[in-house]
Amino acid sequence: MAIVLGPNQYGKAETRVVRIYRDTPRHEIRDLNVSTVLRGDFAAAHTHGDQAGVLPTDTQKNTVFAYAKEKGVGEVEDYALDLARHFVTDIAPVTGARVEVEEYRWERISVAGRPHPHAFARASSEVRTTAVTVTGDGQTPRHWVVSGLDGLVVLKSTGSEFHGFLKDRYTTLAETDDRILATSLTARWRYQVAGGKPERWDDAHAQIRQLLLERFAEVHSLALQQTLWEMGKAVLEARNDVAEIRLSAPNKHHFLADLAPFGLDNPGEVFHAADRPYGLIQATVERDDAEDAGPAWDSAAAFAG
Repeated sequence: MAIVLGPNQYGKAETRVVRIYRDTPRHEIRDLNVSTVLRGDFAAAHTHGDQAGVLPTDTQKNTVFAYAKEKGVGEVEDYALDLARHFVTDIAPVTGARVEVEEYRWERISVAGRPHPHAFARASSEVRTTAVTVTGDGQTPRHWVVSGLDGLVVLKSTGSEFHGFLKDRYTTLAETDDRILATSLTARWRYQVAGGKPERWDDAHAQIRQLLLERFAEVHSLALQQTLWEMGKAVLEARNDVAEIRLSAPNKHHFLADLAPFGLDNPGEVFHAADRPYGLIQATVERDDAEDAGPAWDSAAAFAG
């Protein structure tokens, strides 16, 4: 029996980058959280403490800032691809790189009905995401792009049911044919690589986000599971460049408040919003002939998990 080093990787997590474009009196802001992960033959660093093939994580952080200036921050997918390709093609020991980007939304403040040129307010808790993986192995680099969003909070005040579920001796939940359905949606979709990138990443993201919102609103839901399926299916039907979409939705429960002790009727009007515990519903909707996902989903969190 021998003890050997298994899979390993390293990088710089959560570099906060705020890029201000001030070429004109009307400034623009891009607010990012960038994480980099490098993969390759780093065995000597682990087994002998030999750092000769290790690009410091501090250098990775510096590269993130330098690229925000040199390359600019246009569409976040292109920014992440530029970074990942640099690490794979320019740093000899690196055979794979993953760059994850979160983008925070800001809106321009209006003063007396006029947009202010350099004052902004955070738009919401929603975050745009992308995760780009590039591999080299001495050949032409290959890439995978997974984009998405976090914290898209949605609610419908009716049009949702939940009944006919399995029961055992511990079941106390009452069936209902009219309830509030609310969630804070996390979505990740993987683009097909062979067909080339979308004409504009921003337009693709906006369309997918709108499709998710529309299907959430329109589907008369018999379960949150059904709603997720319909949302994911709508995205794949509309966009041939999406191979699969993964959806994670905590059920933000709203319980009818009991007003009977006060002699008041409550026909679905006053609720208690509970933050925990909550049901967590997750689903993947995919094409049966989709390209192989390769390392597209191999995040740092998944590695640790």
